[in-house]
Amino acid sequence: MDDLAPLAALEVARYLPLLRAALAEDGASHDLTVAAIVPEGAMATADIVAKEAGVAAGLALAAPCFQLLDPQARVEQHAHDGEDLAAGERLLTVKGGARAILSAERTVLNLLRHLCGVATHTRTFVEALLATGARLYDTRKTTPGLRELEKHAVRCGGGFNHRMGLADACMVKDNHLYAAFGRSGPAALVEAILRCRAAAPDGTPLYVEVETLEELEAVLAQRVDVVMLDGFDLGDVRRAVKLVRALPPPRPLLEATGGVTLETVEAYAAAGVQRISVGAITHSAPALDLSLRLRGSTA
Repeated sequence: MDDLAPLAALEVARYLPLLRAALAEDGASHDLTVAAIVPEGAMATADIVAKEAGVAAGLALAAPCFQLLDPQARVEQHAHDGEDLAAGERLLTVKGGARAILSAERTVLNLLRHLCGVATHTRTFVEALLATGARLYDTRKTTPGLRELEKHAVRCGGGFNHRMGLADACMVKDNHLYAAFGRSGPAALVEAILRCRAAAPDGTPLYVEVETLEELEAVLAQRVDVVMLDGFDLGDVRRAVKLVRALPPPRPLLEATGGVTLETVEAYAAAGVQRISVGAITHSAPALDLSLRLRGSTA
C-alpha cells in the first residue's frame, strides 16, 4: 500500500483540454477590450508575482496556457513547485504577444492562485505535525475536474495522497453498510470486509471507517490495512491506539478523520495515530494572492 510520490513533475500535456476549456469559458479568443485597445502584433513582458508568502504549485501550467493563445510565447520559471515563496517574489516571466498575455492572464492566475493556495494551506497543517511523525493526507473532497492537480498541490505542500479515485482501494463507510444491509454496526462492518476481500483483486488496500470503539474492536479482528477513526474525540483516539498497540504485528494503521482542524491536528497526532486526513486542505484552501504585472509592450 504505497503512497504517491511526495512530489512529481506535472505532465502538462494531460491538462491541455482543461486549459482550452478554461480559456474558452473566459472568452479569451474574443477579448473585446484588448482587440479595441492593444495593437495587433504588440509584444510584451510580464511577471507573475506573489503578493503574500506561500508555497508554489502548478507553475508548469502557465506556459501551455499562454501558448494556446500565442504559440511563440516563452515562459521562464523563477520558482519551482514545492518551494517557499516570499511576498513580492517573482514566480515566472512571460514574453510574447501582448494580446495573448492579457487574454490568458485571468485563467493562469485563477489556476495558480488556487493550486498555490492548496499547497500553502497543506503546509500549515504539515508544519503543525513536524514534531509528531504523523502524516497528513488529503481526501476525495476535491473540485471536479481538478483532482489530480489539487492532489499534486497537496504533495507540493508536504502532504500525502489518499486514493486518487474509487478504483484504487476498498473503503467501507457507513453509507455502504446502510445500502447493503440497512444498518451499520460491528456485524455489518465485518460482513462488508469479508465481501470486499472476496470481490476485490488481490492486493487491493482495504480501509474501514469506524465511529465507535465497539466497531473498532470488531474490525481489528479482521486485519485490515487502515482503520479510519471518524469523529473520535481525543480520549477515544488514545483508547483506540492502546487497542491497536496490544495486537501482534502486522498492525493496521490508524487514521484520524472527520472534523480535524489546524487547532486540533497536533493533538490528534500526539494521541498516537500515524495518519490524519483533512478535506479542508483541498475544499477550503484560501487562494494565494498573485498578480500579473506587465512591464510594457512594443509594437
